[in-house]
Amino acid sequence: MAYPDSSERAQRVALASGDVDELEWTPEALAKLQNIPFFARSPARLRIEELARAYEVDLVTVELVKQARSEFGQ
Repeated sequence: MAYPDSSERAQRVALASGDVDELEWTPEALAKLQNIPFFARSPARLRIEELARAYEVDLVTVELVKQARSEFGQ
């Protein structure tokens, strides 16, 4: 069984506690997210939002989802 790394655990704790602002997603970006298999969707969303925060953007776009895919090797 694979365990989430520490950054993923920290992100989940921050989200659950409300310490991290929720990002907005464009409808097109959400559609791309829905194309990801359900078992990988939640971790993918966390990684995409982590990338958005690293770029200091508040809106997740299709371009950002594509960028995340290329950076994470998918």
